[in-house]
Amino acid sequence: MTAITLLVGSVYGGALLTAREIREQLEEEGHEIRIFEKPELADLTSNDRPILVCTSTTGQGEVPPDLLPFYLDLKDQMPMQQGRPFGVIVLGDSSYGDTFCGAGDLMEEAFLEVGARKVGETLCIDALETMEPETVAVPWVRSWIRELP
Repeated sequence: MTAITLLVGSVYGGALLTAREIREQLEEEGHEIRIFEKPELADLTSNDRPILVCTSTTGQGEVPPDLLPFYLDLKDQMPMQQGRPFGVIVLGDSSYGDTFCGAGDLMEEAFLEVGARKVGETLCIDALETMEPETVAVPWVRSWIRELP
């Protein structure tokens, strides 16, 4: 089975609840999911597991405060992650227009800059359409895992 590092950025708890549901359901299937609620760069550099980011978007398409230090360190220190697989789940509200799910775009860009390899398409979950994001996220993660090398 697969071992995954799950980095979470949450403002009001939706992304965190989604990440916890992902962990609960996938661990029942034999996968190992390690959640980092306030990730640090060492959480990334201390292992070579695939990375899954589950984040909400705040303000005008920004990374949430609990994920922001990790994001800034990743951009500043640029620890190379050549070929390391990653995926992104981002929660947002489409009524914000151009900034909808912007935190996911920022995280994707940061990981690509350090040489990581994106697996699958980013899952953007719109709060106006989906009241329980985990109902969409869990099946997406199952599919994402099947695409991992």
